[in-house]
Amino acid sequence: MIELKKENLKENKMESVQGSAARLVEVALGEIGYIEGPKDNETKYGKFTKSNFQPWCGSFVNWCANEAGVKMPNTVYTPAGAQAFMKAGTWQEVDAAGAWKLVEEVKPAVGDIAYFDFPSDGVERISHVGIVVAVNADGTVDVVEGNTSADKKGDQRNGGECCLKNRAYKKKNGSKLRKSQPVFIVGFGRPAFGTPIKTKPATTVKKTSPKPAAVIKPTKKGGGGKSAVAK
Repeated sequence: MIELKKENLKENKMESVQGSAARLVEVALGEIGYIEGPKDNETKYGKFTKSNFQPWCGSFVNWCANEAGVKMPNTVYTPAGAQAFMKAGTWQEVDAAGAWKLVEEVKPAVGDIAYFDFPSDGVERISHVGIVVAVNADGTVDVVEGNTSADKKGDQRNGGECCLKNRAYKKKNGSKLRKSQPVFIVGFGRPAFGTPIKTKPATTVKKTSPKPAAVIKPTKKGGGGKSAVAK
């Protein structure tokens, strides 16, 4: 199990203020352990992006960005999110022909948005996304991901949990004691950190005031006369 403490942010001299990478990381770390339900793909993240009951890794990232006051593209549909980063010039990296390739010489940073393609999932495109919370010297990054599985054998892009994962972005990422893990990261997008955006409030249900009770007024006639209900 990966252990990542919030104290690491202080060690890296990262200030956790609205609109910062540190704040995005802080929000993401606070969601670890969240499980969808009670229905399949039912989450607060999907409710926020109006995409409830759909695969929610992108909704998770957008929800975290909103909570942290960080401006970034809509990445509910992960290929569209990656394309938006490319258009903004904050993407690492795609070749000149426009075909995806595995990342090897890029330099990811804390707060980057990592995009994945898992070859064995039957979807030949970017199909998963998460938030980089640590960059390691061995060619891996620690990523908080929504809708994944803590188990390596579980569904990595539709696992129903929010987990901290260790992912490789360089082909040579092993050591004498550990074999290199496969590279599933396609690229990284960099959000616009700096001036915080206004956080969108959660949708609230409007409350209606109860109707006042009917007032009974006595008739002008005395002694057992009829009563009239005030309208």
